[in-house]
Amino acid sequence: MILRTWHGRTKLADADAYEKFMIERAAPDYKSIPGLRQLYFTRRDEGEVAHFLLVTLWDNMDAVEAFAGADPSKAKYYPEDDQYLLEKEDSSLNHRVFWQDQG
Repeated sequence: MILRTWHGRTKLADADAYEKFMIERAAPDYKSIPGLRQLYFTRRDEGEVAHFLLVTLWDNMDAVEAFAGADPSKAKYYPEDDQYLLEKEDSSLNHRVFWQDQG
């Protein structure tokens, strides 16, 4: 299993609109990929900036590549991201899950 993270920042004034965009546009795209296990979109407000951390769990790197493209370390962006993000980080982080506590 692969845990993938991505971080982005918006102005606080744009954060609610970016949340809506992520739910309505990005989430269905993620969920359309076979091999996606879990999807978490998180937000942390800090002063005049909102931080978004996306955490996804995938069956394997093939599933990540189906979503992200041939270089799964590259971050995937949508055209609408230009409207909201303060900058575009070049990469996403992919971690191999070697143990999971089932509770």
